[in-house]
Amino acid sequence: MADALGRFKRKAFERPGVKAAYDALADEFAFLDEVLRARAEAGLTQAEVAARVGTTQSAIARLESTTSGHSPSIATLQRYARALGCRLEVRLVRAKRTTDRRVRGRKS
Repeated sequence: MADALGRFKRKAFERPGVKAAYDALADEFAFLDEVLRARAEAGLTQAEVAARVGTTQSAIARLESTTSGHSPSIATLQRYARALGCRLEVRLVRAKRTTDRRVRGRKS
């Protein structure tokens, strides 16, 4: 199965713009992988997480989806993390291609 996915990706990446669009979603996919891995390690279903968070299974499914267009709040992500026995960390990491610029209007 993994080999079939690899072949599909290679073929898709040959199309103009597909690789760029895929790369643009890399951070979102990495976050989703982490969310799904944490739930799997906790041994919980979406319904069980929903009960712990105080929401519905469909709301958890949206949170765990890349296609919903839904952007959960930090508070929601914190409740989700606690339901899995985790804590949420949000960090800003300087992008490699970003130059060191000072914020305009701010004195150093």
